[in-house]
Amino acid sequence: MLLDYLVDIFANNGYVAVFSVLLLCGFGLPLPEDITLIAGGVIAGLGHVRLEYMLAVALLGVVAGDGVMFLVGRHAGPRVLQTRWMRYLLTPRRFGKVQAYFDRYGARLMFVGRFLPGLRAPIYLTAGMSHKVPFWQFLALDGAAALISVPVWVCLGYYGAVNHEWLLLWIQRSKIALALILVVVLLLLTVYFWRRRRRLRQRLRDLRARRRRRAAPEDPEP
Repeated sequence: MLLDYLVDIFANNGYVAVFSVLLLCGFGLPLPEDITLIAGGVIAGLGHVRLEYMLAVALLGVVAGDGVMFLVGRHAGPRVLQTRWMRYLLTPRRFGKVQAYFDRYGARLMFVGRFLPGLRAPIYLTAGMSHKVPFWQFLALDGAAALISVPVWVCLGYYGAVNHEWLLLWIQRSKIALALILVVVLLLLTVYFWRRRRRLRQRLRDLRARRRRRAAPEDPEP
């Protein structure tokens, strides 16, 4: 089982192994990031490492992996697609999906991308290539999403370290819970930006109305 295999590796190599694997996950390594985080939580639950340190290492690892992928796209641009690994990672189909998501959500996709396994690395790579998202905004949105997902998986592994049946049950439940959280967050963001856009449009209409009133000639005195 993949989880047991990762637990053995992490138990023998500690924080460095967890950070390294999460960094590679950010590069598009075909390894489930959630299972990697759970394995990190398991070794904390078994007493090999401290939970608070594992949470910090896990957060740093996922954000660092995402950040490197973003910066590769930013500095290498379309040239990066000429490499064999990147052609595999960012297939034309995936690139089309990412572009469609980007058109729909804009910079908010940096937050949503953390909850889209298989598209996470292509999203961040494409965002860097687009030059439409400042790096600080990427870090803020990706970090905010990581603060939701990372503690869930690490703590799940921590509390299920000695009960694998319970752990496997809650892995499935947590995936559903995170999906529901994502839906709620997206709804809240949609409402927020819709109301913000409506206010901006109203301000623009008010400004145009004031300008028209100022430009209109005054009524002559009788």
